[in-house]
Amino acid sequence: MTMQKKNWFDLAPQRTGRLYPRAMVTLVFIMLAVLISGCSVANHDIKMPLSVPDRFSESGHSALPDQWWLSFEDSVLNGLMDQALANNFSLKTAWDRLSQARALAKSAGADLFPTLDVEAEDSRNWSFDSGETTEGHTYSVGLAASYEVDLWGRIQSSRDAAAFAAQASEQDLQATALTLSAEVASAWYQLVEQYGQLDILNAQILNNEQILELVTLQVCTGQVGIADMLQQRQLVESSQGEKTEVLAQAGVLEHQLAILLGQPPQQNVAPRVTTLIHLPAMPQSGLPAELMNRRPDIRSAYFSVQAADSDLAAAIANRFPQLSLTADAETSGVHTRDLFNNWLVTLASNLVAPIVDGGALRAEVDRTRAVASEALHTWGQTILDALKEVEDALVQEQRQREFIISLDKQLALAGQVSERVRDRYLQGMEDYQRVLDAQLSLQTLQRSLLTARQNLIQDRIDLCLALGSGWALEQPEQDLSRTAGDPAEEKTVTTLHVTEK
Repeated sequence: MTMQKKNWFDLAPQRTGRLYPRAMVTLVFIMLAVLISGCSVANHDIKMPLSVPDRFSESGHSALPDQWWLSFEDSVLNGLMDQALANNFSLKTAWDRLSQARALAKSAGADLFPTLDVEAEDSRNWSFDSGETTEGHTYSVGLAASYEVDLWGRIQSSRDAAAFAAQASEQDLQATALTLSAEVASAWYQLVEQYGQLDILNAQILNNEQILELVTLQVCTGQVGIADMLQQRQLVESSQGEKTEVLAQAGVLEHQLAILLGQPPQQNVAPRVTTLIHLPAMPQSGLPAELMNRRPDIRSAYFSVQAADSDLAAAIANRFPQLSLTADAETSGVHTRDLFNNWLVTLASNLVAPIVDGGALRAEVDRTRAVASEALHTWGQTILDALKEVEDALVQEQRQREFIISLDKQLALAGQVSERVRDRYLQGMEDYQRVLDAQLSLQTLQRSLLTARQNLIQDRIDLCLALGSGWALEQPEQDLSRTAGDPAEEKTVTTLHVTEK
């Protein structure tokens, strides 16, 4: 079959002033596409799914810094945070997910632009006829362009959905960083508490051994029975057993902290500190409405609603006709010098409209509408959960402070009781059981007070996490195990604060 070639200039206006008929049809389609391309399926306005209260039940007076842990004024904690934000593998994984989402968003928007491909072919053919062989050789070079006119905004909506999904992924990264900071602080102060418990237990063991010597002397002189000595010995062993449990818990926390910092569990990542910090004043809780911009999980849920709404618009637009335009230009010859002498140019338009599809397109619209509704309800539940977390942290810190005041008073009284009962016992005026009870009460209160103070710090960590905060995140350096030959990527900086357009 011989391919009929037409000169490119055959598409130009003739002397009669008329256009080549086929070109005229194509241009009519293009003009029609331009006229109706402004039509699109509009996205719905996203409204807050619930009303939030005007204020929180409590609020402090000091401003919470973006890097909330700086308010603790703990240099060791600051160093641990720097290591965790640079080396934690869960955070690196969140960075990878963000890179994927951004790449998908960029890919989704590519269909808004025409595609242009270049084709080159070198073909040989042989034919056999009546014992004779004929050889043919052809070179060809061509360009192929295609473009889908976004009549109803389907491509635009798909691109918007991917862009909103990328923004949600960015907020997920921020939420991961915020959660990581809280986990590091929590593990660190639990470890400090365990170190403090070891010091308390060592002091209690020493005190119990001294009392054991006194009781043993009383037994040797016949002033008391051997049962008193055995009970005191049991108390010493009980303290030793508790010390073993604290050592085990401290080891577990050391491993947990190392993992959070991206280090092997055998690595010693923190010094031995035995004194808990004194908390600063309670930070300002702000207004509940401000929480919408501070909490990255709420922002992520909001962008997920936007993405689902855009997906719904794309699904609706997919039920309408689609118009595609193509243009091909090809030149060929038996020799390379013959190339570009003759051209074959093709302009085509293709209009496709669904008629019968078994209800698949309508079902997809119903599905995406349900997905959008689910995202909206998830956003509302996320807001409620955030409000609850703030209120819970506020009331817990307030009540925990009252509990610590009570423990301080109990400890002072228990110290006085222990001294007096012991003195009376040495004078033979008191039963040993009273001495033992007083010792147990005092030592339990000493350890309980330290735990209560650590719980107060944990309440403050929970409050800072619930209030949400934002700081600039710098993407960690790529691992050396990355694929060879990849171009070096610049560091990406993103913040928690996203301005809604």
